[in-house]
Amino acid sequence: MKIAFFNTTETDKQFFSPALKGHAVELIPEPINDDFLPFTHDLEAISVFVNSQVTQKVIDLLPKLRFIATRSTGFDHIDLAACKKRAIAVSNVPSYGSNTVAEFTFALILELSRKVSGSYNQIRQTGSFSVAQWQGFDLSGKTVGVVGTGKIGANVVQIAHGFDMQIHCYDPFPNEQLKTQYDATYMTLEQVLETSDIVSLHVPYIPNKTHHIMHKKAFDRMKPGTYFINTARGELVDTEALVEALQSGHLAGAGLDVLEEESFTQHCEERLLEIHPNEQQLKEYLFNHYLIDADNVIITPHNAFNTVEAIQRIRQTTLENIIAFISGKPQNVVSL
Repeated sequence: MKIAFFNTTETDKQFFSPALKGHAVELIPEPINDDFLPFTHDLEAISVFVNSQVTQKVIDLLPKLRFIATRSTGFDHIDLAACKKRAIAVSNVPSYGSNTVAEFTFALILELSRKVSGSYNQIRQTGSFSVAQWQGFDLSGKTVGVVGTGKIGANVVQIAHGFDMQIHCYDPFPNEQLKTQYDATYMTLEQVLETSDIVSLHVPYIPNKTHHIMHKKAFDRMKPGTYFINTARGELVDTEALVEALQSGHLAGAGLDVLEEESFTQHCEERLLEIHPNEQQLKEYLFNHYLIDADNVIITPHNAFNTVEAIQRIRQTTLENIIAFISGKPQNVVSL
């Protein structure tokens, strides 16, 4: 089978090439999208990461494509409708770092609550040990609202319990173990937003269901001075509404590992004339730059997944998914 891996590193090459010996394997550093299309039109399988965009156009230019292995849990970067028309199977990595992302969630929370990077940068840049502007707040006794208690959200609940926080949760399918083991209280989404000091988002992105689940009315429902955390997907949040809530002072701050129109924002300055952005993309670009420059916002580059252990789990599961498809027994298949 002819397989191409996109958005890869040298370490990926060292792992996948020997493991798939006997197959034609190509590893390409760039992500695949409408602006970067492979010259190898005879690919039978591709493996991508979240910053690839497997669109109808990409799929049409790969007439022999039969299988897509995404090295992620989410698959909103793949046009599933186009895959269904062509009977192209798609597999994902259902779980690779529930604890990994949950730990990073608290890294953002602690950064906002204790202003670590600001005080660190002050010493590095000025040598001053003044603490006048770096007073933070305790997490103990505060209420964290966990929106979505799947595997990552459940780990967030566990960590929050260790900090002696009050835990309010929203999920259509409550986890009874979280109630009994960590004193989590389930309530409506509106109640979670109204009662929490910190709201942390952990739901999957489903275009017709969870797009902009955090909209203006949702931010308006939050208590004045609430902090907002998103390590899930950028498209879950109406960025304009988030910016408005921060500018007005209604939100005290935000910790974001993901952004709406993330890929566009990343490449916009270097390729603005080349990619012909639409009005919405330009708006998101401007809003994102406000967030990047805001003193009360922490933005990281979609890095919550990125640990040695999680990456190894991603590689291993992806390899198993590919081998299972080749052997005629596909696993971790996404419903089309």
